[in-house]
This record gives sequence, structure tokens and C-alpha cells, in this order.
Amino acid sequence: MRKNIIIIVIVILVLIFGRMFISKFDKIKTAKMQAKMSTPAVTIEEVGTRNVVRQFESPARVVAKYRVSILARISGYLTKSYFKEGDYVKAGQVLFEIEPQQYQYSANQAKANLANAQSQYEYYEKQLARYEELVSQDFIARADYDNILSQRDAYRAQVESAASVYRDAERNLGYTQVKSPVDGRVGIITVTVGNYVTASSGPLTTINSFEPMYVTFPLDAKDYADLVRIDKSADVKRKVEFIFSTGKKYEFEGVQDFYDNKIDETTGTITLRATFPNPNNQLIQGDYGRIIIYSNAKDDIPVVPQSATQENQEGRYLYILDEEGLPRMVYIKTMGQTSDGMWLVSEGVQKGDKLVTSGLQKIVPGKPVRIINSESQGKIKQEKKPNIFIRLINKIKGS
Repeated sequence: MRKNIIIIVIVILVLIFGRMFISKFDKIKTAKMQAKMSTPAVTIEEVGTRNVVRQFESPARVVAKYRVSILARISGYLTKSYFKEGDYVKAGQVLFEIEPQQYQYSANQAKANLANAQSQYEYYEKQLARYEELVSQDFIARADYDNILSQRDAYRAQVESAASVYRDAERNLGYTQVKSPVDGRVGIITVTVGNYVTASSGPLTTINSFEPMYVTFPLDAKDYADLVRIDKSADVKRKVEFIFSTGKKYEFEGVQDFYDNKIDETTGTITLRATFPNPNNQLIQGDYGRIIIYSNAKDDIPVVPQSATQENQEGRYLYILDEEGLPRMVYIKTMGQTSDGMWLVSEGVQKGDKLVTSGLQKIVPGKPVRIINSESQGKIKQEKKPNIFIRLINKIKGS
């Protein structure tokens, strides 16, 4: 009887302590489950690459190939204008006339002086020939011959001097017709007919050429280094496109055919230039816009799904896992998108980075996450499988 009582007591104590153990185990298990449920579940994938033509953007300015200020090279009254503002003119076309009369008089006088000196020179040239024969036969003194020779040489010098004066007078007379040195479009007339002009009066007008046109743009030194690396040379011609300030793309493509020989120390950029055809005169000197320059060769560029990126005031960003498996926010610079919904990334991530692709809303940078990729999911299921002792406890609990 006493033995049965002891057995009953022992059984009761086992049941009590077993119940307490099971309750404690349930609390620990529940706490673990709650902690696990509070850890954000995410999927990840490695950042891949695409082999694409690189493109770089930069602010740009339209510049005429020739920009000419039309100046008066002599003094006088402006008597005529042969064009209207905005006209297209050809090289050599007369634009203005400066009162020519006084310069015509000077040219006529210089011409007459030259003719007089020339005739005197020719007279003494003939006299010298005669005196050479006479002096050789001792019919005249050597001094007379030397005198004629001296006169001949003096008039030869006068001829050269008079010819120089005449050429200068003709040059000044030619300047009375102010001509265009290039083909181009005439700007505003700054000095009108009737005014007295001099060489220091400033431009009478300006002419800008229009075909072809230049577009200059400063490219970041790093982007330029990438271009040279991709194309394996700096001395290559590259395709460029011009975007007007309105956002409209210019219909003709250009060619980048020049780069400066220095990098600006203050801006860290290098100036490049592209040449564009301008048959419809749409490109105007001084206009601003954007340039897009393309590499000749292709380059491997990291790509990420657009669905894996988010944006805030600082820019576009995504999450990658660091070496400890913790999420880290990374801002990226994109350079366009592909047809299958991927961003091409120029800065921020590299090939092989572990990118978080879902569960983004609950992520806290630096806090643990739970990866639920298919491979990881199998591991989690294996960890959840209870051992023999737990199954026994559950069986007793059920009984």
C-alpha cells in the first residue's frame, strides 16, 4: 500500500515538473517564433551585368564655327549699307561703304607720282646705256658717267617708294568697301549710315557662320577616362546627340571630333567639341542644351531590377547585404533602362553584390533580415524539424 502511494506521488511529481517544463518550452518556442516573425523576410539576387554602349550627358552650348566682328579699317563717313539685319551673306560680299572720294584722290595722286618716277628712271636708264659706250671710247669723262649712274639709281629708288605709296593708297581705297570675310548670317547693325567711323569705333556688325555648327560641352574627367578606357583611345570620333533646352532632340547627329589638352582645375572637367550639320539653321550661336555622347565600343555595366530600387529626396537607392549579411542602403546613379525593366547602373553597385529584391518596406539598415530564397527556405525547414525528445514531450502533452 505504501509502495503504491510512493509511485503515485512520483508520477504526480513527474507530471507536475513535466507540465512546467512543457510550459517553459512553449514560452521559449513562442518567443523564438515571435522574434523570427519580426525579422523582415527578404529575397536576394546577385547583381549581374549587360554589355552595352555607354552614354554620357553634359550641358552644352552651340558655337558658330566662325564668329567675325566687322570693323572699319579706315576713317570716314559711312555712306551706304548693302544688306539687312539677319541676311545671309557670302564671303567677299560688300556690306558697307565708307566715303571713298578722299581715298580715290590719294590713290590717283600716288599713281601719278609713280608714273613720273618711272619715266625719270627710264630716261636715265637709256642715258646710262649711251654713257657706257662713250666712256669706253674716252669721249666723255668718267665723272659724267658716274653722275648719270647716280641719277639712274636715285630714280629707281623713287620708283620703289612711289610704288609702295601707290599700293598703300589702293589698299586704303579698297577698305572703303567693307566686305564679309566668311559665309554667314549678319547680326544687328551697331553703326548706321551717316556716322563717322574709325578703326577704334568698334564692330559695325557681327557675322556668325551657320554651316556647320559647333557644340562645346564640359565632360567630367572620370566620364572622359571611362570613354577612353572603353574605346581604348582618345583620338577617335564618337556619335553625339543634341537636346534643346525645350527637351526636343535635334534631328541630326553630330560627331565629337575635338578634346581640349587640359582638365579644368576648378571644375574637374575637360572641354570637348562636336560638329553638327545645320541645313535648316535650327542651331543658333549661343543656344544652350544638353549633349549625349556615345562610346564606340561596348562595356559591361551592372544592371538591377527597377522593382528593387526606391527614391527619396537624395536620389535613387537600393539595399545590398554587407559582409555580415546586414542590409546597407546604397545610392546609385543610373544611365537608362533596358526593355526588360532593368536599370543600367553607372555608380553605386558592382557585379556580384547581393541585392535585396523584395521585402524592402520593412528593412532597417544595419538590422538583421531573414532570407527566404528557395535554397535558404530548404535550410529553414530542416532547422524547424523537431528532435526525438521534443516529439516525446509533445506526445506526453497530448496524452
